[in-house]
Amino acid sequence: MEVLKKYSLLFLVLILTVVTVFPASSIASPKGKEVALSKQLEAISKKTYRYFEEFTIEETGLTYDAVRFDGDEMNADKHTSPTNISMYMMSTISAAETGLISHEESKDRIEATLNSLEDMKKWNGLFYNWYNSSDGSLFTDWGEFISTVDNGWLSAGLIVVGEAYPELYDQSNELVENMDYSKLYTPEVGQMRGGYDVAAESYTEHHYGAFYTEPRVASYIAIGKGDVPKEHWWKMNRTMPDSWDWQQQTPEGYTTTYDGVEVFEGHYSYNGKKYVPSWGGSMFEALMPQLVLKEKELGEDALGLNNQRHAEIQIEHAKEQGYAAWGESPAATPDGYSEFAATPLGTDGYKSDGTVTPHATFLTLDYTPMEAFENIQELKRFDTYSKYGFLDSVNVETGKVTNAYLALDQGMIMVSIANYLQDGVIRDYFHSSEIGKAPEDLLKKEEFSIKNDEGGELPDTSSSDPMGMFAGLTVSAAAGIFLVLRRQLNKE
Repeated sequence: MEVLKKYSLLFLVLILTVVTVFPASSIASPKGKEVALSKQLEAISKKTYRYFEEFTIEETGLTYDAVRFDGDEMNADKHTSPTNISMYMMSTISAAETGLISHEESKDRIEATLNSLEDMKKWNGLFYNWYNSSDGSLFTDWGEFISTVDNGWLSAGLIVVGEAYPELYDQSNELVENMDYSKLYTPEVGQMRGGYDVAAESYTEHHYGAFYTEPRVASYIAIGKGDVPKEHWWKMNRTMPDSWDWQQQTPEGYTTTYDGVEVFEGHYSYNGKKYVPSWGGSMFEALMPQLVLKEKELGEDALGLNNQRHAEIQIEHAKEQGYAAWGESPAATPDGYSEFAATPLGTDGYKSDGTVTPHATFLTLDYTPMEAFENIQELKRFDTYSKYGFLDSVNVETGKVTNAYLALDQGMIMVSIANYLQDGVIRDYFHSSEIGKAPEDLLKKEEFSIKNDEGGELPDTSSSDPMGMFAGLTVSAAAGIFLVLRRQLNKE
């Protein structure tokens, strides 16, 4: 018995020696960083939501599309889009969920928006691409276009509103039910058109054929509503056919069948990691849909795993290019707006020139949170953090910062933060609706051809921490305990 006691005490001495010699981070999970990230996200969301507070017309509940600064001079784009409206509503719910504003204030703000939406001009219940923020009238400088993807995002925001605030459900649900996506669907092709030009009375020549892009939200909702059949989900291309030799890589994979529809489960590869490409290789094509869709939870072998790969490859690609920060996605530039991407991630990849946009970092919070934490610090070193949160882009090669804020990008940041801090609250609202629930089997049943390679699977965040009791132990404290134990051994 005495020998057992001595060995037990010696074992404790060994443990104390290990935790004293080796940093706590080498044997324990980075809880300190997680707390620091959460605190930082709270501060960032407060600044970011200030954009919506100051640049939304109170009477209409409609936000300015963008605001640019040239010294002390401010220039605002005083029009808005269906996606901007959705981002405002979901950002306002996010602000309430994280305690920035009260739920009563949130409801009042959103009710003004819903009232405007009811009065706006529509086409088959679908919304035009631009409206004046001041009164909700059509903004026709760029034509009269009905965009499939933008209407999809507005529907998503309305669905979230109806679930977050049941007293607004009837109003928001009626708007969603009246949005007839069948008018944008081509049954012979099984895909959605890009949109419809009302003035020209013509559809776009192209369909949304690439599956892994942001319009998949519109497709999901159209199926959930019953406007289009579920076979539409399987008619979109995971990769383009291998005979299309203009694409960046010749895809590999296999053909399988879902719900009676043959699907080529193709993929590309980057440094040994398999992935399904987006069209351009940008972060918001890949990860914007998971703001509302439970792709990580329900699509572990498909969309969720692919989201993880895109986040990881964006980071890896930036390092290989020698960029000080990562996160390539369409963003404002000093001269306007342009598309940026980690080029290899795209079927027909957008350019990569060192331009990084902060919203891309926040979209990865559920996949690479610690890398996001470090990248936020790096972005701040480029003087991109200002009155309304992060300015929209910086070229990390030249150091040139774009002094602009975009409603879309501010919204992606707000919703990403709320989902991270509040365990997927916006996704939960969306999936608690009948429209959100109905197509869930489409997410669950698919398996992309990207497993079993050098890329990691979705991370398990439930790992145990057997050394956690010693994490953060100081050298002096360890020494004190060591002396007590040594005295005990001597007594024995």
